[in-house]
Amino acid sequence: MRLLSYNIRFGGRGREEAIAAVIRAADPDIVMLQEATDRGVIDRLSHLTKLTAWDSRPNFSTGYLTRAEVAEHKWTLPRGTRHAFLELALASPSMRIFGLHLSAWFSNWSERRRRIEIESLVTEIREHQDGFHLIVGDFNALAPGEALRPDRMPHWIRAMVWLSGRDIARHTIQYMIDERYVDVWRAANSTGDGYTFPTWDPHVRLDYIFIPERFRACIRRCEVFYHAPEGKTASDHYPLLFDFEVPQ
Repeated sequence: MRLLSYNIRFGGRGREEAIAAVIRAADPDIVMLQEATDRGVIDRLSHLTKLTAWDSRPNFSTGYLTRAEVAEHKWTLPRGTRHAFLELALASPSMRIFGLHLSAWFSNWSERRRRIEIESLVTEIREHQDGFHLIVGDFNALAPGEALRPDRMPHWIRAMVWLSGRDIARHTIQYMIDERYVDVWRAANSTGDGYTFPTWDPHVRLDYIFIPERFRACIRRCEVFYHAPEGKTASDHYPLLFDFEVPQ
């Protein structure tokens, strides 16, 4: 299977052709979307990409496109979260994908909120944690050990970082690691930065895919998809592309 995680920025209106060109170049079976707030745009992307099963909700951010058979899907908005989590259950192959878009802003205050949001999601999906599943999306968070580059950020973000103690905590991604999930991009790439944002000057990794540690052998390849020429203007995020095998 091939999965693409893609933040399409502000709903994607007016950029449907460019976004679709990026998706077609990646040739995924499933696309998990963030900032997919305009159903008309997602409908148009479905036609342009031939990924005929789709859905999104205004103000929910998370949506999907797929050619796979969908058994069910639903959104959940736990207390204290900004954007609804999307649960996509495939009929064939049998698996679940959880799409998210955590709170933005670079500060330790917003990092505490992201930690609360990711804990809420993991708590919600406890019943599925024995089965093969993915947690996918824009985490708006830094992984442990990864550098923050405020010198390449707007002045107002630099000010927030300074007020936060001149660095940002890494609690959100550390929580996923502590819960025995594998950071797929890091597992598949021993070197490199994996920067996904912003497309005009990539210097931070905000987009992640996680699978349970016991399914690490299912990983085939994971890359930031820089290859489509339209990628720089289609969105402010580059998408994350993941090839994997579904365990029998």
